[in-house]
Amino acid sequence: MTNTSLLYIEDDLEIGDWVCRNLQERGYIVTWLTSGERALEEASSNQLVILDVMLPGLDGFTVGQRLKKQYPLLPILMLSARTSIDDKLQGLQFADDYLTKPFHPDELIARIEVLLRRTGSPSPEPLKIKHLLFHEKENRIVNQDTGEEIILTGKQFNIFNYLLRHLGQIMTKEQIYEAVWGDTYLDGDKTLMVHIRHLREKLERDPAVPEIIETIRGIGYRVRA
Repeated sequence: MTNTSLLYIEDDLEIGDWVCRNLQERGYIVTWLTSGERALEEASSNQLVILDVMLPGLDGFTVGQRLKKQYPLLPILMLSARTSIDDKLQGLQFADDYLTKPFHPDELIARIEVLLRRTGSPSPEPLKIKHLLFHEKENRIVNQDTGEEIILTGKQFNIFNYLLRHLGQIMTKEQIYEAVWGDTYLDGDKTLMVHIRHLREKLERDPAVPEIIETIRGIGYRVRA
């Protein structure tokens, strides 16, 4: 399992769901956006961007150029049904690779792995939160009390990672649900609450008295260092 964080920007829900499932089955942690509006914000916590060309609002070329300007070392893999040489050359002015649709998932994985190897860099110092050490580059969480690695499911990791990316901020249930599930939160839905409970069982010293994932009654959750 790779535990590598990928930002995937694709507005086609059927293709997006298919790609996400394939990537998650290979162990990747995927943040899926259906437009480029939040691309610059989300890119900072991911190790590679998979970017479709045809997007609502800003097109993929514009989004990619902005990403590369702000994060010059972040690898970008363009996906497109456009096969003309002019489109490929336009994409490769800023992108690190260009893959045309349709494609086999094995080819997508192979290209991702090549880009990640090419842009590998030393791991930064881990983030310390209470008794936990979060190794961001490896997406690895270690309990300092026991020295053991804490294994989370994909959804659990995405929730915790989202809260870490907004460390100290109160995030609403709607914000968390939309970021992790890519869907609209329905009032009364207990899905997020159940995942938070399971997360606390793995992360907290005492899940009944949480120190890491703080509930802000009536609003949402917060992680404080």
